[in-house]
Amino acid sequence: MTRTFTSLSFVASQAPEAQEARDELIARYGNADPEEADVIVALGGDGFMLQTLHTTMNSGKPVYGMNRGSVGFLMNRYNIVDLPARIDGAVENAFRPLEMVTNDTSGQERRALAINEVYVFRQSYQAAKLRVSIDGRVRLEQLICDGLLLATPAGSTAYNLSAHGPILPLEAPLLALTPVSAFRPRRWRGALLPNKATVEIEVLEAEKRPVNAVADNTEVKSVTSVRIAESSGLSARILSDPDHSWSDRILAEQFDY
Repeated sequence: MTRTFTSLSFVASQAPEAQEARDELIARYGNADPEEADVIVALGGDGFMLQTLHTTMNSGKPVYGMNRGSVGFLMNRYNIVDLPARIDGAVENAFRPLEMVTNDTSGQERRALAINEVYVFRQSYQAAKLRVSIDGRVRLEQLICDGLLLATPAGSTAYNLSAHGPILPLEAPLLALTPVSAFRPRRWRGALLPNKATVEIEVLEAEKRPVNAVADNTEVKSVTSVRIAESSGLSARILSDPDHSWSDRILAEQFDY
């Protein structure tokens, strides 16, 4: 299907390089209001790309990122030439975020979204002690560890990979449940779950062993329980160059040594 994106809105991180790129692109292509634009062009690094995807969630607007940051794994190469044509020819991926629901020691419930991962981790010098249930069935009666994360395919090459979790192809209907420095049981290295699974984490000895929870960049302190499931009603859209698609980048990570 042929697409024609006629109006672009340029957003940039606060990094000088990103701000300079935004000025250069606006001078060349103009700048539509974000509410009216066909495409949001994000200039910065991976953190800014995640921020932009959160901002545009469920707006129906695709995001095309260009790297003006450091690593830029989620970004396309920066090039100002023929940008509308590049965007018209881009590959689109749509995905659903994880929804995190937490309860803390004061009884407060909070909700947050994660495109990459939800992560629970020890707050103090003592290891976390967790009970893990999948779809209402207890699978780990007691996990003693530094932390535990649930990663999407999009986030499987981020913190999940650093914690020795598996890389998931972007199209895979899976989530990676990965422990961080598991002490007991020592041999448990994590699990692959269907993306429709609901993961519940109960914090044992919450007063003695306090635990925090993070969904991308939203942190909740001193949680007593965390429930995580893929959103059924929210989605984000990302555009990538055909010769440098997000799917190909994730696949290539499995052969990087």
